Amino acid sequence: MILFTCIFFLAACNHNQPAKDSQLALMKTTNPKPVVTDKSKNRNRIEEIKKEVSSFPQIYDVAVVKGKKDILVAYKVKHLHRFSMKKIEKNLTKMLEEKYPKEKFTVSSDYKIFLETIRLDERMKSPKFSHREAEKRFKEIVKMTEATK
Repeated sequence: MILFTCIFFLAACNHNQPAKDSQLALMKTTNPKPVVTDKSKNRNRIEEIKKEVSSFPQIYDVAVVKGKKDILVAYKVKHLHRFSMKKIEKNLTKMLEEKYPKEKFTVSSDYKIFLETIRLDERMKSPKFSHREAEKRFKEIVKMTEATK
């Protein structure tokens, strides 16, 4: 009875706090808006990139982050297609490089990278988080993708 009461009170305390996207990113589709870490607000190209990546039938959630020089594309693969993740990544990278030859892409299906892009998006909404800090964090995330390969 005491255990039930404790669980009830803990659940009641957490009820009024809205869940952040980063807390739910691994359990459901978050569909985050593209993020730009540099000061230019040209979102048209990364919106287009997000649509192109989302058009893949094996992919169900996409996060795109544009830094000063690179574009990071993090995505989640549908469960039934997890065995062909390398092929999906190869096809996705090829398509992006053909359509946008002037851009440098980093593509990842790693959940941790996806989660970090969602967290970066949440931090960018804070007025205390500068573009310089965002670009630094973006570079750290790109380094993480290189370490996982």
